[in-house]
Amino acid sequence: MTSSARPFLNRRLAEFGTTIFAEMSALAVATGSINLGQGFPDTDGPEAIREAAVRALRDGRGNQYPPGPGVPELRTAIAAHQERRYGLSYDPDREVLVTAGATEAIAATLLALVEPGDEVIALEPYYDSYAACIAMAGGTRVPVTLRPHEGSFRLDLEELRAAVTPRTRLLLVNTPHNPTGTVLTREELTAVARLAVERDLLVVTDEVYEHLVFDDAEHLPLASFPGMRERTVSIGSAGKTFSFTGWKVGWVTSTPDLVTAVRSAKQFLTYVASGPFQYAVAEALSLPDTYFEAFREDMRVKRDLLSAGLTEAGFKVFRPSGTYFVTTDIRPLGAVLSEGGDGFAFCRALPERAGVVAIPNAVFYDHREEGAPFVRFAFCKRTSVLEEAAARLKSLGSQRTVAHGAGR
Repeated sequence: MTSSARPFLNRRLAEFGTTIFAEMSALAVATGSINLGQGFPDTDGPEAIREAAVRALRDGRGNQYPPGPGVPELRTAIAAHQERRYGLSYDPDREVLVTAGATEAIAATLLALVEPGDEVIALEPYYDSYAACIAMAGGTRVPVTLRPHEGSFRLDLEELRAAVTPRTRLLLVNTPHNPTGTVLTREELTAVARLAVERDLLVVTDEVYEHLVFDDAEHLPLASFPGMRERTVSIGSAGKTFSFTGWKVGWVTSTPDLVTAVRSAKQFLTYVASGPFQYAVAEALSLPDTYFEAFREDMRVKRDLLSAGLTEAGFKVFRPSGTYFVTTDIRPLGAVLSEGGDGFAFCRALPERAGVVAIPNAVFYDHREEGAPFVRFAFCKRTSVLEEAAARLKSLGSQRTVAHGAGR
């Protein structure tokens, strides 16, 4: 036992405790609830890609340390994917870096590019690792809030512009956006690009849901806009696209100087990871367009199934244009069931009330009051699971009637 009065945890991380995902997943197990909280599929991806990993293991490819930047086959496949999908040309040897998932890519990028005193603008609500990584780098996070507008969450471009100060180092942009499901439009991205060029800002783009856009939405990499190729670090991942989240294969594409900077930080994190899986992901990225189209259509159908169930249960549903999450407003359920619009209390009570687990969006906000009434559900599950979840959630309707009567 140390006699030091100083806390063990680095003060930069003092505000970050056990994640809400761990808490809610444990609650799902304890109550036998359907877990629509954490965003991982409950089925594996393509059999051919799983077999590609098995082949790599058997052939001894990747069983020892792979090259620091990633195996050449995967770096070449990533570059080919960016060229084929978006017309973005990258040198596989100098402008592509393989990481242990997008989470490490985010961490390495922010640790490499941000110094104490730098401000980092992030779209709020944001993936929870953003805040922790900015803190570890010693930066100051500056949230710009996406707010509900005509059935979706939209970016206020004037608020974004006003958030930029002389201390702003970079913009951290996530589109398609988790948790709201917003996909930034061409007009919005054009404005973001102009602002970055005008103020000479670096931009980090989290594009892990690039292949999950629905209806009329379109994923447009910010690096493809005028003046952005040389100032943008783009982050991608295999986990969300191919439903092998446990493989942890992500990547960074950017200029040689920016990739070198990120690699300088990354080499002291995992050094290397996921050797055999890198070869499998190289094959996955070469799958025909029919795979990506079928994957997207399957998720669209599941989105519609869960959205309909949530609407019938009494939630206000923000129909997502991308990702595999749907955000809801719990307030239409009434003051009693919605716990006064407190998403934390609602999510902690929901497993007992309906046998379903969700995540309170407020954990993704600095301005907790902005996200208080919003709750996120994941629809990357088997159809039968979503149907059962929708059926369980219907019970909230009768509970709402009882609660309303009791309040008279």
